[in-house]
Amino acid sequence: MIEFDPDKDAINQAKHGISLARAADMEVLAAIEDTRFVSEIRFRAYGLIDGKAYCLAYTLRGDNTRPISLRRARAKEMKRYGDQK
Repeated sequence: MIEFDPDKDAINQAKHGISLARAADMEVLAAIEDTRFVSEIRFRAYGLIDGKAYCLAYTLRGDNTRPISLRRARAKEMKRYGDQK
């Protein structure tokens, strides 16, 4: 299940033009652990939404996925991660 803070969603929509709710629609091509954070385990997923490349930063809380950020992926990121399933 996807869960997120409505205020965080509004910020993501203003900054990146997409709702965190769309994370549920992502066709994930690759997911990697983001080791830059020590306070909690975070991940980055690269995949497609409506045929366009996106990057999702998220964490897991119990059985729930909590999106942190959803934005268009850069070509360089998709080249590096996009074909790893």
